[in-house]
Amino acid sequence: MYKRVQLKSNVSILAEYETAITLLGSSLQDNEKRTPLHAAAYLGDAEILELLILSGARVNAKDNKWLTPLHRAVASCSEEAVQVLLKHSADVNARDKNWQTPLHIAAANKAVRCAEALVPLLSNVNVSDRAGRTALHHAAFSGHLEVVKLLASHGSEVSCKDKKAYTPLHSAASSGMISVVKYLLDLGVDVSQCPHSTINEPNGYGNTPLHVACYNGQDVVVNELIECGANVNQVNEKGFAPLHFTAASRHGALCLELLVGNGAHVNIKSKDGKTPLHMTAIHGRFSRSQAIIQNGAEIDCEDKNGNTPLHISARYGHELLINTLITNGADTAKRGVHGMFPLHLAALSGFSDCCRKLLSSGFDIDTPDDFGRTCLHAAACLFALVGSGASVNDLDKRGCTPLHYAAASDTDGKYCLNARIRDNQGYNAVHYASAYGHRLCLELLMETSGTDILNDSDVRAPISPLHLAAYHGHHHAMEVLVQSLLDLDVRDSQGRTPLDLAAFKGHVECVDVLINQGASILVKDFTLKRTPIHAAATNGHSECLRLLIGNADLQSAVDVQDGNGQTPLMLSVLSGHTDCVYSLLNKGASVEAKDKWGRTALHRGAVTGHEECVEALLQHSASFLVRDCKGRTPVHLAAASGHIGVLGGLLHAAQSVETLPVITDNQGYTPLHWACYNGHDTCVEVLLEQEVFHKTEGNSFSPLHCAVINDNEGAAEMLIDTLGPAIVNATDTKNRTPLHAAAFTDHVECLQLLLGHNAQVNSPDASGKTSLMMAAENGQTNAVELLVSSAKAELTLQDAVKNTALHLACSKGHETSALLILEKITDRNLINSTNAALQTPLHVAARNGLTVVVQELLAKGASVLAVDENGKICKANTIFFGTFLLNVSTNVSL
Repeated sequence: MYKRVQLKSNVSILAEYETAITLLGSSLQDNEKRTPLHAAAYLGDAEILELLILSGARVNAKDNKWLTPLHRAVASCSEEAVQVLLKHSADVNARDKNWQTPLHIAAANKAVRCAEALVPLLSNVNVSDRAGRTALHHAAFSGHLEVVKLLASHGSEVSCKDKKAYTPLHSAASSGMISVVKYLLDLGVDVSQCPHSTINEPNGYGNTPLHVACYNGQDVVVNELIECGANVNQVNEKGFAPLHFTAASRHGALCLELLVGNGAHVNIKSKDGKTPLHMTAIHGRFSRSQAIIQNGAEIDCEDKNGNTPLHISARYGHELLINTLITNGADTAKRGVHGMFPLHLAALSGFSDCCRKLLSSGFDIDTPDDFGRTCLHAAACLFALVGSGASVNDLDKRGCTPLHYAAASDTDGKYCLNARIRDNQGYNAVHYASAYGHRLCLELLMETSGTDILNDSDVRAPISPLHLAAYHGHHHAMEVLVQSLLDLDVRDSQGRTPLDLAAFKGHVECVDVLINQGASILVKDFTLKRTPIHAAATNGHSECLRLLIGNADLQSAVDVQDGNGQTPLMLSVLSGHTDCVYSLLNKGASVEAKDKWGRTALHRGAVTGHEECVEALLQHSASFLVRDCKGRTPVHLAAASGHIGVLGGLLHAAQSVETLPVITDNQGYTPLHWACYNGHDTCVEVLLEQEVFHKTEGNSFSPLHCAVINDNEGAAEMLIDTLGPAIVNATDTKNRTPLHAAAFTDHVECLQLLLGHNAQVNSPDASGKTSLMMAAENGQTNAVELLVSSAKAELTLQDAVKNTALHLACSKGHETSALLILEKITDRNLINSTNAALQTPLHVAARNGLTVVVQELLAKGASVLAVDENGKICKANTIFFGTFLLNVSTNVSL
């Protein structure tokens, strides 16, 4: 950020500045692409701003965060600087990389006077940023009441939602801005008359403002919401009520009292069966558990797994809660998940104090759970249980003895009889000790059983102890294991080595141990053919990546390819791991390397939208014009994916090219085609700022065709406004207009837009079909209705085989479309018009069993004696007519 400095009088030094500007230029940039105008705007120096602009400084210049001088001036709350910039046509709608406009910045920084200057110049104060938040969201969250009032008075939607469906009331409630909360509630409606008012509006997770206030411990806001009629028992998508949140929150004590005092149900259950008392047990909220119990909570209520709050407290080691629950009558012998007692869970998690507390309640300690495991099997606190007389040699259903669990729990192994005993999966005590990282246990096992225990081949386990230690990051255990192993590159069933797993999980110490002991760095697995370097790069483990590259042959390491030709750089970019990207680039990784589909790392960045990774690649001269096997460049992919930040960066890099060529893929589609097809309006807007995309080159199925066929009205409107109404009647290679495309997909709004710009409604394509015929043939009733009613489409026109729109509707069995067309036909000649096969609409309708259409055709004078090209009525029609006429005569006689 810029620092404010004490300057001499501007009047006395204007001449000095003018000379400096003349010599140095007004559009210089620092390493963050900030210009002197940005600096002056940040400092709020109106006179220097004026001088810079008059000397040619670009008033809408953007830095590398896409911030303009107007953004900077507003952030500094400098009204004078804002006025100067606005006087020189600063863009009030300019967006930074977070899509925030100067109004967003003003709202977040309490720049009231700046916001007052901006609002009259805006057509829409509800514009949203990348997260979907409006300026009102930002002002509400920060508690800037004056800004909130200003925005509300100028039409800002109080109930607007961001991409996670948070309203401004959610924002204010979560941060405890009580004055804003009261004001927003005053703008709302009477809850008793409108149960779906803003006060109980759920966000994307189903949480109301009361939920978020409770979670953050905003008791003053909670009280205000309750007094205004908030529903204290409304649940979110997981079935949690506000009381669940207060029970779990670190700050919820006062909120809990308010909820319980206002009718909150203390035994309300979530979708997984948890009550608020369960939530206190999970998070160890001792005082809140007492309050809930005192207000009538059920002590032994069960969740969907059968666990009571006592089970949960034992699982998480909350001794005080266990004491409270037992004192209030909790059943210590009640079975929970898999038939386990609370003692099982305490023992399994190694909470010895909780074990002692539960043991004092007195029950059969050797009672097994559903898998035949006693508490000793689960124990991480051996001596407390053995001292109570537990059996030490029982097997559970998995074939495990207490020794296996002791190895996993770092218990002294001197009591074991046979360390080679394997469980049902083939694991012995060494596997368990390695998986849990217990060095002492491993040393004891090696001492008592010898190092050949690692090479016992009687029964092969699915994975080695070294793999387990590497995967779980136990480098101390690995130090013991590697001293006794000859082969550090042992593979699992998928061909992964221990080094591969350590790199995949990001365990730097384990990677270091294995490399120092000589593990191979470039070994590839069996399935994806990836090395440990790929594993580290994919998961963003930059320290592991640096270790691996630093200990391998540099060039072969940085550009090693997997089975699909992907390099570590490609995988880093794909997952957005910027640190890994820079590490690889600094070691000389190739930015032009291609996979088997011809795609580079930049293609991946364009698809995923990782802007910082793309910026790093562009800084290292990655080509934005390189084509994949389908001819698509990164610009195509960014536009197709809607990543406006990446697209802007690519187009900014394109400024280095003297003349940007028309970029088309193998099918002739440009990035503009793809942006329009997928409805990415912001990308369309940015592309249209480039003169090259104004050219009518590439696939003749134009961007406007692409926009309307997918009902992207906003993109279509931008195209017409920018390129002119002449494009409305542009045709593709099959002579189809955008109107044909919109009619084909029944997109009425796009049809209305095109017709409003003088689209030729009766223009035929190469097969002679008009847009009405296209709609009729495909049964698009809304389009048919619009075209025959509002657009007055010609009904007598025929395609290349002389079918009218009525023929086509009947031929595909689209009864409603046929009736809509029939409603507009009064000419008997048109009713009896024939196609190339001399078939009338009556022939076609009868053949397809369209009873109502046949009846309407007959009523309008259709001839039942008309014959086709063979000179006779076809058999199917004869049968249908006979049945139909018989029904008519029968009804008449009745």
